[in-house]
Amino acid sequence: MNAKLTPYIVSTDARAQAEFYIQALGGEVQSVMTHGQLPEAAEEIKDKVMHMVLSVAGGNVLFLSEAFDHVGTEGSIAFGLTFSDLEAARQAYANLAEGGTQTYPLEMGPWGAHYGEVVDKYGINWKISQQV
Repeated sequence: MNAKLTPYIVSTDARAQAEFYIQALGGEVQSVMTHGQLPEAAEEIKDKVMHMVLSVAGGNVLFLSEAFDHVGTEGSIAFGLTFSDLEAARQAYANLAEGGTQTYPLEMGPWGAHYGEVVDKYGINWKISQQV
């Protein structure tokens, strides 16, 4: 079996969350579809994101959509980002930690590579590492 795994984030504010990731990691929105693009959409959800494609951190793809009620994400998902450049790893760690929580400092691990963990301001866990 051969498949491509793409993280799909259900958000309370997909546009703001996408902009945060673009600022933190670099990238751009590839496409956005709102519920308003469907003829039968209720007026109160027309501006909500049904599907967004976002490229970040050198071409990795994230999908986002908006929930209609509060979405709990605490501890439910983590994204791993591995960098070849330590300074890029430090910058991503700092950017993602802005407004969030540094749960494990980005430092040299006993296995010989830098590693750190951050929970961003949207409750998403990020595991940042620098490959040796």
